[in-house]
Amino acid sequence: MTEALARGWLLAWIAFGAAPAGALVLLLVHRITGGRWGEALAPVLRPVAALLPLVALGFLGVALALPALYPWAADPGAVEPDVAALYLNPLLFVARGAVALLGWSVLAGLVLAGRRTRLVAGLGLAFYGLTISLVPVDWILSLEPRFTSSAFGAGFALHQILAALSLAAVASPRGLDERTAPDLANLLLATLLGVLYIGLMSYVVAWYGDLPPKAAYYLRRAAEPYPALMAASVAAGGLLPFLLLLLGAVRRSPGALRLVGLLVLVGLASRACWLVLPAWGPGAGGAALAAGLWLAGLVVVARLALRLAGRLGGRLRHA
Repeated sequence: MTEALARGWLLAWIAFGAAPAGALVLLLVHRITGGRWGEALAPVLRPVAALLPLVALGFLGVALALPALYPWAADPGAVEPDVAALYLNPLLFVARGAVALLGWSVLAGLVLAGRRTRLVAGLGLAFYGLTISLVPVDWILSLEPRFTSSAFGAGFALHQILAALSLAAVASPRGLDERTAPDLANLLLATLLGVLYIGLMSYVVAWYGDLPPKAAYYLRRAAEPYPALMAASVAAGGLLPFLLLLLGAVRRSPGALRLVGLLVLVGLASRACWLVLPAWGPGAGGAALAAGLWLAGLVVVARLALRLAGRLGGRLRHA
């Protein structure tokens, strides 16, 4: 039971943390590039990025349950001795995660405080690019440490950005109208294609290489119920949104984009389950159930935290 709760927490935390990190990236990018899309989406992106300290706090739950989550933490012999000594060990795992999450939280604070100069935005994006190449490998790929993918960090970065854009589409802020909706549609379409491309090419490279660790990774995901989960992810998070975003009427309609965003969020959640759950074999069912409960709780806590922060901010402005 305790193991299922810990595993469920990891999955829920990964799913929950995607949008805040993606929102931060979009805010930093907009500071450099400008554009109507950033102004229209800011009422959603700013409070979502403000949740990054909560995401960082949630990492404590992962750090305290490492042996229940990762085979290399329970048995250092699960990986090569040099890998265990120099990279994949509890101390360095926690250190890398803490540095990344603390840095993202500081950047979010600078953004919300109005201190995101172009220099800060550029340095922040460089820091994000460096850390996102490391921590998704730690948090997700090291569940199956013999599988490696050089493109996984880039794919997960696009996953986070797509989650933030989809959430913004669902929230449909007031600034999103027929003039700015096509900008959001373009961003959704480009990021969606990026996620699909990297996922497909990673599979093609693994298939072409035909190496046992890579084959074992995909064979685990070929067992039931994971093909259905991947089909749901591709259909809801890829094919249907792609086709809808090709229609001019959909691209200009905030209401239609709300449906697209909802479909993509369902697809991204299914993808997160497909990436994480097969690593736990027969224990995946309990972890999935626990993840659903944890995720619902995190959403409730996030809403309460944002509401409280809004009230405190209002009081401080009128003090």
